[in-house]
Amino acid sequence: MNQIYQHFRHEERQFIDQVVEWKENVLNQYSPKLTDFLDPREQEIVSSVIGEHIDVKVSFSGGVEDTERKRAFLYPDYYQVSEEDFKLALFEVQYASKFITLQHRQVLGSLMSLGLKRSKFGDIRFHNDTVHFICATEISEYLSANFKEIGRAKISLKEIDSYQFIPNKEEVQEMVTTVSSLRLDVVGAAIYNLSRQKIQPLITNGHVKVNWKVVDSASFECQDGDTLSIRGYGRSKLTSVEGRTKKDRVRIVVRKQK
Repeated sequence: MNQIYQHFRHEERQFIDQVVEWKENVLNQYSPKLTDFLDPREQEIVSSVIGEHIDVKVSFSGGVEDTERKRAFLYPDYYQVSEEDFKLALFEVQYASKFITLQHRQVLGSLMSLGLKRSKFGDIRFHNDTVHFICATEISEYLSANFKEIGRAKISLKEIDSYQFIPNKEEVQEMVTTVSSLRLDVVGAAIYNLSRQKIQPLITNGHVKVNWKVVDSASFECQDGDTLSIRGYGRSKLTSVEGRTKKDRVRIVVRKQK
């Protein structure tokens, strides 16, 4: 286990232990395991834990090819995986789009207000007035019967096929900069062109996430591969840390949402 732990942060150990338990259950019971939706960091951990294991394999699906959030399917090596194994439902939100504008946080907040966990939902996408989302099929009937409002707006759901789902058109730009340290407030300030005085309250108030988890400590140490997001400022990925310059600053390469 220590070999696995050393590649990840201490706070990720609980999830690593959960993945190990899933793997052991597949091995011992000779039956597959379907997880809830995982963020990309969790998917990376699952892939690392399962690794090149001879007897247990893993596949991921989020409903369409370019989704961010996906369910993992762990299975014995002899099992033939199909898309049906992932048990996914895709919906379009129908509403009075001429009079109402919906935002991601409103849609997700209304879904969560039904008493459902975030892990039961995959990607939520917008294009013009169209809103699509993906969920686990085990909650699809409940949603169809109970998801009737977003805020004060009356809505209804229409199930759609995967080819109809809004494609991911996210544009990113690469930037290279230097920072005095890899503290979260320092790195975030450099990426988003903010002062440390401005970014620190965003961090302490829970508006900043690293690898899809809220981090409220400005001194949190960033690493290669970390994904950062600041509410209202977008998302970026620290693709590489390239050592120190002659002036003893750290050179970083970042991919940032346009």
